[in-house]
Amino acid sequence: MCGIVGILGLKPVAEQLVDALRRLEYRGYDSAGVATLENDRLATCRAEGKLRHLESKLDRHPMHGHTGIGHTRWATHGKPSERNAHPHATDRVAVVHNGIIENFRELKEELRQEGVTFRSDTDTEVVAHLVDRELLRGATPDAAVAAVLPRLKGAFALAFLFDKRPDLLVAARRGSPLAVGYGEGEMFLGSDAIALGPFTDRIAYLEEGDWAVLTRAGAVVRNADGAVVERPVQRVPAGAMLVDKGNHRHFMAKEIYEQPEVVSYAFGRYLDLENEVVTLPELPFDPAAVTHISITACGTALFAGAVAEYWIEQLAGIPVSTDIASEFRYRDTPLAPGGVTIVISQSGETADTLASLRYAKACGQKVVAVVNVPTSTIAREADVVLPTLAGPEIGVASTKAFTCQLATLACLAVALGKAKGRVDAQEETRLVRAFMEVPRLMTEALKLSPEIEVLSRALSKVRDVLYLGRGTSYPLALEGALKLKEISYLHAEGYAAGELKHGPIALIDEKMPVVVIAPHDKVFDKTVSNMEEVAARGGRIILVTDGQGARAAHAAGLQSLILPDMPALVGPLVYAIPVQLIAYHTAVLMGTDVDQPRNLAKSVTVE
Repeated sequence: MCGIVGILGLKPVAEQLVDALRRLEYRGYDSAGVATLENDRLATCRAEGKLRHLESKLDRHPMHGHTGIGHTRWATHGKPSERNAHPHATDRVAVVHNGIIENFRELKEELRQEGVTFRSDTDTEVVAHLVDRELLRGATPDAAVAAVLPRLKGAFALAFLFDKRPDLLVAARRGSPLAVGYGEGEMFLGSDAIALGPFTDRIAYLEEGDWAVLTRAGAVVRNADGAVVERPVQRVPAGAMLVDKGNHRHFMAKEIYEQPEVVSYAFGRYLDLENEVVTLPELPFDPAAVTHISITACGTALFAGAVAEYWIEQLAGIPVSTDIASEFRYRDTPLAPGGVTIVISQSGETADTLASLRYAKACGQKVVAVVNVPTSTIAREADVVLPTLAGPEIGVASTKAFTCQLATLACLAVALGKAKGRVDAQEETRLVRAFMEVPRLMTEALKLSPEIEVLSRALSKVRDVLYLGRGTSYPLALEGALKLKEISYLHAEGYAAGELKHGPIALIDEKMPVVVIAPHDKVFDKTVSNMEEVAARGGRIILVTDGQGARAAHAAGLQSLILPDMPALVGPLVYAIPVQLIAYHTAVLMGTDVDQPRNLAKSVTVE
């Protein structure tokens, strides 16, 4: 996760910016940089690698400005390098950016036709030049930003510094968090409050779509419609900032809302968005020669693997077996030498998954590890590691780690499809463009939260819940049931919708809520038939679908949660969000310990 810092200070801020960025190192990054106003003129200092490289450059070339912005970057557009590090600047404006600008190619081409020369491979530089163009046309800095924001498509957080304006910072958020810190004659910006701990304990959190103009006198915040709004300033004790929940009640909620941002970094790791191709690290096997893949994992990671089973078989035509790691390791599974096993784990220390990895290697398999902790035991022992880049996940019930696993596995599925000759260049471009839309689609899905909170009131009063889905929605049904069990302690079961008549239908009565996950896809009509069977028996149905699906479904007693239209391949990433929110809001209403549910641990390192 990239980190953003901004300071309107009373003394030189370069050292403070680096200190704040150091507090964000836990997010992971591959380059860093700062921009300040030196004698009211923009100056930048950037370095590839760790902050010590940036500090070394600043020691040689000190910066003395009292106003500045800083950034730690996970590469999304363009490989890790000094030229791609943030801030990106013109003569009039510097910008730092978290997230992805989906439509950067069209904007970049528009600017090129006007004679703009680009010096990096990033989408961020496009934003700098768009604002610069508005400034050249006579706009004030805040008006320039206001004119550009509606043109940007995607999920992002932005902070701007302007030439000859030592009294001004402008910030905006859409899908990525930003906090504003209030000092005495000073103002601060941070991607979370942890960065601001040394400077202030008075924090306000920008809400979705907000943009803010900061001066040393305070901040004026406007919403997406341009209306001035008040965002409450909270006193956050310094100790609480060491592990920050932001403006959320629980870590789980914060991590649900971080998904548009962290998923953009996962995709950024495995996609060349400029050329619209998938770029995995070199694999220790010939993907074109793979004839079978085994996937093994535990809990939520297993369901990510189950989604990947559909993707790999559809895109690459490779048969896939998905197994619970605690069973895989003991049942003497025949594994052909030279085959491929994928192991999936958030922590990289899951005991059964690690034992399965060792079994697969003992059978002569090549092992691909999809993990969130690249220094973990599983990562060290695998033949190749695909980091998921979710950042630290504090809540025991996995949320952002799950969707980052899905993003990583989706890229792997496309790469295997290319190697097998089943995904051509045109299809690859289409799929990469679909991946780029996911952070924005997730942001739209998060807007369902108030509606989900209302329907969760009824769920909090029942004892049993059924989840149904077909295709890739079936693993999501399993994940939805698991999430509800984990944090609300309600009994819930997930089933393939086609299995309803083979037993579960006996449970259906007027007291049984049934969550049906059904985008309008090729199996939608089949799922609707199952839904009507539930309705005929008085079951209460919560349908998670898209607009077309909502129009086509007419069962009695139906409540619909309507998501945007999207390509089928990316559906599981976006549909995961309402599934998570249903569990979260139900658990909160029931008063359980959402972040640390009873009997559960974050990392299961014993059998």
